[in-house]
Amino acid sequence: MGGIGSIIALQTGGMLYKMSPNFPFWMGSVLVVLAALVVYLFIEEPKEYEQAEQQPGLLASLREVFADKEKSGLRLLLAIFFWFVGYSAVETFFTSYAKYRLGLDVGDGATLLSVLPLFFVLSAIPAGYLGSRIGRRVTITIGLIMLIFMLILIFITPVDALLTGIAPLPLVGIPLVEGGARMLTLAGVLLIFGGIGWAFVNINSLPMVVDLTGAARIGTFTGLYYLFSTLSAIAGPNLNGLAVQLANNNYNIIMIISPVFMAIALWLMLGVRRGEAQAEG
Repeated sequence: MGGIGSIIALQTGGMLYKMSPNFPFWMGSVLVVLAALVVYLFIEEPKEYEQAEQQPGLLASLREVFADKEKSGLRLLLAIFFWFVGYSAVETFFTSYAKYRLGLDVGDGATLLSVLPLFFVLSAIPAGYLGSRIGRRVTITIGLIMLIFMLILIFITPVDALLTGIAPLPLVGIPLVEGGARMLTLAGVLLIFGGIGWAFVNINSLPMVVDLTGAARIGTFTGLYYLFSTLSAIAGPNLNGLAVQLANNNYNIIMIISPVFMAIALWLMLGVRRGEAQAEG
């Protein structure tokens, strides 16, 4: 559902930006208020929870992860932090990259990026199936390698080649000339590849964290997942923004900084030994 939301936001936000740079922010504010009202008015929580074992606190679970001799949980949580830091570089700065590196309108940059969440959504179920067949760690590893190669290819490919039209593509394609048909570009093809890789990573990561522990601790380990992913959302834009600033506002730097963080996550994942799907029965 988050992927679908990203597609709608990028598509609608790109069109609204062309009308006024303020409109996407107004749309975001209205949607947040509506979402809060929907949760408050229509979501009913059960008043009692039946629990066989006391739920440990977040800090207790974090200490348990650090004390574990095998370190699978710690490596997995750190990998989640680093791949989200890498992903945030693209998610946060891509429209600026599209404007200052590719020479596109900001709205068209958002439209170009929307192919990534589109193919993330289309690949979500296959990614989960693949994780159950060949293992979540292997599937995540494949996804990280795909993302690293995609980002490096975008970094080294000349702008003219990135904007080469491949095929007509309504909605998520971009016009290469004023008033022209929307086209899938080489940059779009690479982002499609990245969307598939991101599905391999993202779809299998939370289940892997959850299966590090027993049923009584699912809630707190889910909290640990969101703790590390949220910390990355705080650190990522600051670290990546600093890199852009140090590179004299060369936004192409994000396409080489991001795979560095992805590579760190890949190295961490190679040491994870637990978190696969639990056998039933």
